[in-house]
Amino acid sequence: MPDFARILLAPLLLSQAKRVFKSMPRLPEADGERQGTLGDGPPLRLLIVGDSAAAGVGVKTQDEALLGRTVARLAATHRVTYRLVARHGATLSRTLRHLRKLDPAPFDVAVTSIGANDVTAGRDLAQWLDCYRELVGELRDRFQVGHFVVSGLPPMGAFPALPNPLRWVIGRQVRRHDSALRRWVGSDATLSYAGLDTVPGDRLHGVPMAEIMAPDGFHPGPQIYDLWAERIVERVLQAA
Repeated sequence: MPDFARILLAPLLLSQAKRVFKSMPRLPEADGERQGTLGDGPPLRLLIVGDSAAAGVGVKTQDEALLGRTVARLAATHRVTYRLVARHGATLSRTLRHLRKLDPAPFDVAVTSIGANDVTAGRDLAQWLDCYRELVGELRDRFQVGHFVVSGLPPMGAFPALPNPLRWVIGRQVRRHDSALRRWVGSDATLSYAGLDTVPGDRLHGVPMAEIMAPDGFHPGPQIYDLWAERIVERVLQAA
């Protein structure tokens, strides 16, 4: 179904988007090792696939990023062999092409953080979800992934870097795509959903986004990465 708000506001949205992304500071991906082994206990092979958030943009090192916080928690009970495949600006289709160039290796669990760049570019919901399914199928077939933790889309309707009405329009699109993603995940026992919205009871609930995001107002800060990793680990251990 066409997004009439986006169509009607197209000239203004395009102008705002150009100004925002021209002025937004380009933060680097987090420094540090992207593969290795940590911990003692039952073996667990972990793959994280995604975009700039998966790559740790917004913090200085991988220890503070999604990879580091997730592996540190899992290593308390498992011997974790991990790998990160993530790039700034990655989309579903680009990530799929990149994975097909890699030598296949088996992983028990794959964590995905992908799809937001497709949404901001206006990709059709049905095509977007089909491409997500194709990505998961590729990981299942070539990398022997047994379980997937699918990260929800970020709450872009609250991002301080985005002015209105751009923030409002993108926020609506993100919520629509994320709802479809959650429904799909709920229909498959090999998939788990890890949402990125804060809810009552979270240690970050009620904290202004500007205080916990990266300086660009668009990527996670260390507190968000830590809460996100906590949710992922809960899903991984439930599956294990």
